[in-house]
Amino acid sequence: MIRITESAQAHFRKLLADQPDNTNIRVFVVNPGTPSAECGVSYCPPDSVEPDDELLPFSGFDAVVDSGSAPFLVDAVIDFEEQDLGSQLTLKAPNAKAKKVSDDAPLIERVEYVIQAEINPQLANHGGKVAVNQITADGIAVLQFGGGCNGCSMVDVTLKEGIEKELVQRFPGELNGVRDVTEHEHGEHSYY
Repeated sequence: MIRITESAQAHFRKLLADQPDNTNIRVFVVNPGTPSAECGVSYCPPDSVEPDDELLPFSGFDAVVDSGSAPFLVDAVIDFEEQDLGSQLTLKAPNAKAKKVSDDAPLIERVEYVIQAEINPQLANHGGKVAVNQITADGIAVLQFGGGCNGCSMVDVTLKEGIEKELVQRFPGELNGVRDVTEHEHGEHSYY
């Protein structure tokens, strides 16, 4: 589920040496499966372990993961780098904002996953978002824009040059294009 590099494991062992015996680390996601998902790592004393927590054994400690965070930490990587200007612990969890779906899941679920995990975080920079309404029999993903994308003067470029190219490339032979069904109205929320 989670890969912790050797350098990060050494860093955690060093930090845990100053903690009470049997203290581990907890890896978690706040607001999992949402655009505002945030990942974190904290100390986990033995009395904080819940019955449904998963314990992932590492060299010298366990990583404790709550059942609500676990599906969103699939393929997560924790790394620690020492640099000239200091050190940095990084936690990359590509599935924190959307639970990973299997490769044989229905096309609409796989497309929605890519939108939630990769496209919407980019659109959120402008206050926008997009969702899949349906996928037609001829392989067209019907999309609905919201937030700052609704009424945006660049929505056509975003749709065709960004989203469509990405999705058609990701799902060759299954997806042939995208179509926007949003009734765009300019307003205070629109990004110009």
